[in-house]
Amino acid sequence: MEWNEIVRTRRMCRDYQDRPVESAVLDRILDQARRVPSAGFSQGIDFVVLEGSDTARFWDHTLPRPERESFAWPGLLRAPVIVIPIADERAYLDRYSQPDKAKAGLGESADAWPVPYWFIDTGMAGMALLYAVVNEGLGALFFGIFRNEAALLLSLGVPAGRRPIGAIALGHPTVAARAVARRGSPVVRARRRLDEVVHRGGW
Repeated sequence: MEWNEIVRTRRMCRDYQDRPVESAVLDRILDQARRVPSAGFSQGIDFVVLEGSDTARFWDHTLPRPERESFAWPGLLRAPVIVIPIADERAYLDRYSQPDKAKAGLGESADAWPVPYWFIDTGMAGMALLYAVVNEGLGALFFGIFRNEAALLLSLGVPAGRRPIGAIALGHPTVAARAVARRGSPVVRARRRLDEVVHRGGW
């Protein structure tokens, strides 16, 4: 796809076909998502990837079975892949403790950072993944992990000290999902104009 088309047509997808994503396609998506900037090339970004029946491990922690009957987006539970982007704060502190970066003073503690770049960089990886999904003709949804995060990470063997920024479901959208995407929030709520968003020379 052309880049402009990818950017303009990307929408969040909440309804998936019960159909797997080919391994080669998923590998291309993940490979593109890892190629984002990171402060000092710290590369403190990891992806936990759950496919097929493994996705049940995610839902068992984050959406208990009794709540699924009233869940607003049952088609989301059919997503064949869930990717959890993980931020590694320690990788940044270690990188900025090395000789070529130590003078910045950012290797001492997370409090030394004006903003937590490990979350920013992992967020950029998540956005790159969303665009890569569109390029492959698939759909994706980024959403938060609002409960049982610690238990989920423990069950997945994620090392202590690492945090997810959320989760990304992806797969083949249903016809209904594509229709909903065309009439979702951007139709109800107008996108801010360029001249409202851009403040040239100051606010």
